[in-house]
Amino acid sequence: MTSILTNNGAMVALQTLQSVNDNLTTAQNEISTGKRVGSASDNAAVWAISKTMESDIAGFEAISESLAVGEATVSVASAGAEQIVEKLTEIKELIVSAQSENVDHTKIQNDIDAKAAQVAAIIGAAQFNGANLLAADVDGNGATSLGVLASLDRVGATGTPTATEITVDTVDFETDIDLASNLTSFTNVTDAATALTEIEGFLTVAIDGAAALGSDTARLKDQGDFVSKLTDSMKMGVSSMTDTNMEEASARLKALQTQQQLAVQSLSIANGAPQSIMTLFR
Repeated sequence: MTSILTNNGAMVALQTLQSVNDNLTTAQNEISTGKRVGSASDNAAVWAISKTMESDIAGFEAISESLAVGEATVSVASAGAEQIVEKLTEIKELIVSAQSENVDHTKIQNDIDAKAAQVAAIIGAAQFNGANLLAADVDGNGATSLGVLASLDRVGATGTPTATEITVDTVDFETDIDLASNLTSFTNVTDAATALTEIEGFLTVAIDGAAALGSDTARLKDQGDFVSKLTDSMKMGVSSMTDTNMEEASARLKALQTQQQLAVQSLSIANGAPQSIMTLFR
């Protein structure tokens, strides 16, 4: 039945056109913003997960900076420790040469004193941003170790994240390698023999300390690499959940534009249908 009061065809065509226009607007927004889920109204569950992950990403980026500073601090101390090992080796060579009777012990002792002063200077200067791992007090506040923020551990999707630190202990060369106070000065072979035994002990301490700092440096570097890769993986995860697939969106946009044109034409035909009734009254 054809009615001049109710145009069923036009109503159906209008609903179709409105639906196509809504989908077209959504597709255009996704393409213009690059986000498939840009707000909670788009997909509440995915949006909530992505925001939690984005907050963790921001935290891990801050951790990367902390690890970089920590690695630099330990690297400075490690370089200083290795330099001290070299200086102690040079002092040992001088002490070995002093084991003979027919040498100038005074001049050798003067050279040792100069190198001992250089060792003390290295210990005092091997600091980064106020932290010195070769000293007895790392930061001037009585600390004997340096804590470096290394990770955020979250248990479950909604669990509270817990900060995890890597602790780097001071090697305390300031106390353990105090050559000015604990290395015997000599003017004869007997005292030189005593100094040789002492320098061996200092060398052992220095080598062990340098090795420990080297291990800590490598650990911080490895952790920094891990956090960087983890952050990248989390960013890719958020992207896969929320970003627009541009190829798919482009194809959908073309299809919707075609549907829109057809819906407009269909509505035009439906609106013109009642006019055909006029022919019945001629």
